Amino acid sequence: MGKARVAIFDFACCEGCQLQIVNLEEHILDLIGAVDVVEWREAMSEQSTEYDIAIIEGSITRPQDRAKLETIRSRAKVLIAMGACATMGGINKLKNNFDLDEVRNCVYGGDGTMEHLDTEFTQAVDEVVTVDYKVHGCPMNGEEFTYIVRSLLMGKEPVIPDYPVCVECKMKENVCRWEHDEICLGPITRAGCGATCPSASHRCFGCRGYVDNPNIEAAKDVMQKHGLTDDQLKSKMVLFSSKQEKTL
Repeated sequence: MGKARVAIFDFACCEGCQLQIVNLEEHILDLIGAVDVVEWREAMSEQSTEYDIAIIEGSITRPQDRAKLETIRSRAKVLIAMGACATMGGINKLKNNFDLDEVRNCVYGGDGTMEHLDTEFTQAVDEVVTVDYKVHGCPMNGEEFTYIVRSLLMGKEPVIPDYPVCVECKMKENVCRWEHDEICLGPITRAGCGATCPSASHRCFGCRGYVDNPNIEAAKDVMQKHGLTDDQLKSKMVLFSSKQEKTL
């Protein structure tokens, strides 16, 4: 049996998650040695229409991107959404809180009507096509990425944490960021990052998305303990969890 053919594509993003793949350094050699990378715009000029695994970075913000993604999905046996932009729309989804004409004018001025700058409400990859696996985070975690790809190559089902970042914080014996008067999203955000931000003395920003069944009541209890309101919590959640489309 030949090596799995892998193609990496990017849409609306900063390409920071692809940079994380490059940052794997010596580990990337082992990974690339186990697969056949047939397309990766950031690293090679070759292109292909035949691949087993498609890895997507970025959110979908234009009609032509939706069409391209659907084509990729039809060709891939497995599709992996990589990074917050792909898994949940990411920071790009902030524009969904505004009128799109206002967004175009603010960003592009008089050039906003040009065809190649056409834009629509931001969608995560799984809001357009079926996604088989997700590598969470902004940027994604390189170790988790390697683990997921290796698991698939070995025919194993990767297990992604479904408990909050607070669990990892307690394991590292971090002082809770709430005790530093910061509104931390650790109680409702999916773990797997190793509590990177709290361990570096910053609150959790929620870049890995919510756990499947977040303990909302516990989060409210924390808010009440510190004399804060639900609206103050929601104001911090909007960075990585803006709505899918504008509600009038």
